[in-house]
Amino acid sequence: MLRIQRSNTHGAAFSLSGRIEAEDVVELQRLLSLEAADAAVSFDLQDVTLVDRDTVKFLAGREAAGLKLENCPAYIREWIETERGGSTRQKS
Repeated sequence: MLRIQRSNTHGAAFSLSGRIEAEDVVELQRLLSLEAADAAVSFDLQDVTLVDRDTVKFLAGREAAGLKLENCPAYIREWIETERGGSTRQKS
C-alpha cells in the first residue's frame, strides 16, 4: 500500500512510503498534473519498499522530464538506468 505525504518546503515535495504498484502510478500522475508546469517537484523515495516495472518506467520518464528523485534506493536507481538502456554497474 502506498502512502503519500506532500510538503511545500522547496516547491512540491512528495514523500512516498510503502509499495508503489501500477495502480498507484495513476494517482501519482494525477498529483503531478495538479502542480504548476514550472513548479519544482520531487519524490522522496526513502521509505519505498517495493516497486514494479510500470512504476520504474514512470519514474524514469518523469525524472527525464525534470522530476527530482530524492533518497532513491540503489535497486530502484539501477533499475531506472537499465530501463533507460544504460547500466550503473561496470561490465567485466
